[in-house]
Amino acid sequence: MKFTCNQVNLTKALNTVSKAVSSRTTIPTLKGILMEVNENTLTLTASDMDLTIETSIEVEDTEKGSIVVPAKLFNEIIRKMPHDNIKIENEGFNVNIKCLTSNSSVLGSDAEEFPYIKNPEENTKEIVFNRNTFSNMIKKTSFAASIDQTKGPITGVLVEVLPEELKMIAIDGFRMAVTKENISGGKEESIIISARIMDEINKIITENDRNNDSEIKILIDKKNATIYLDNTKISTRLIAGEFVKYRDIIPKEYKLSVSVNKKYLTEAVERASILSEGKNNLIKMSIKENVMTITSRSEEGGAMEDILIHKTGDDLDIGFNSRFLLNIMRVIEDEEIKMEFNTGLSPCMIKPLEGDSYEYLILPVRISNM
Repeated sequence: MKFTCNQVNLTKALNTVSKAVSSRTTIPTLKGILMEVNENTLTLTASDMDLTIETSIEVEDTEKGSIVVPAKLFNEIIRKMPHDNIKIENEGFNVNIKCLTSNSSVLGSDAEEFPYIKNPEENTKEIVFNRNTFSNMIKKTSFAASIDQTKGPITGVLVEVLPEELKMIAIDGFRMAVTKENISGGKEESIIISARIMDEINKIITENDRNNDSEIKILIDKKNATIYLDNTKISTRLIAGEFVKYRDIIPKEYKLSVSVNKKYLTEAVERASILSEGKNNLIKMSIKENVMTITSRSEEGGAMEDILIHKTGDDLDIGFNSRFLLNIMRVIEDEEIKMEFNTGLSPCMIKPLEGDSYEYLILPVRISNM
């Protein structure tokens, strides 16, 4: 195997596939990256068996061949090479790397030992989205998925496709995120993809080209989803099982509705959270007339702050985990938001003032003597 390519292009490609390199595995080859040269194309592949990423770049002065290189070490060497053309070739399992006056070598392994990654089945379903829409929806939902790997389906993001609508839903038992975008020509489909993998997909989208408004294509079979993005292919196992019936969780009515400036609320909660109490990061909201008072208390001190609001309904005192509340606030782009309540022990809904492009549910924390 032999090829020459630009250092910057190779570094970007390695950064992309490295997201799938297994950090905990008993299979040594999964700690590496498969490099394959065919004509004027270098294909890089990494996999942890749940997530596989493959990307290609154009190269020159080639000789066909393949080898697995140690991911962490090889990536670090390439990243620190001069920004010029790099020449790479192997002699047996020894991989030589040359750039200007710099010379390095690493010991690779047999490409035949790299696990075979099967292509999507013939009877796949295809769905196509705008890549920036898909990226933004991941950002607005994946944080709310459970991190407890024993929780099965709710460790993932539910992707629901309807003829004119795309939804993503995540839930962890304390909060829920629902985002919706209008689409056209959608085919009805419902899949669950690991939130961790959705975050990696989002990183690849944003790192490759933040201004690219092109499409992302997903092929779905019974057990897997394969995502095509420019010269990159991302394959992942779908999470099996039935997702929570999230529509049943959303309150059908409310006794109190508040509209509030999101920036002012976020900043007030951030300040209060510095002195919030215990593992629940407890803050208290007292809603009376047209003022929301946010308070917190700890052994080291306390905080209190008033925010002007527009209120319809009953007065209310309610407590929240400030971290959970801030996670939601930081992904909302609207200047004003609506918060809907029933009692101090029932869920709060956070919505846009108009429309239904997102819905966030957050459970309260019981408050005492605050």
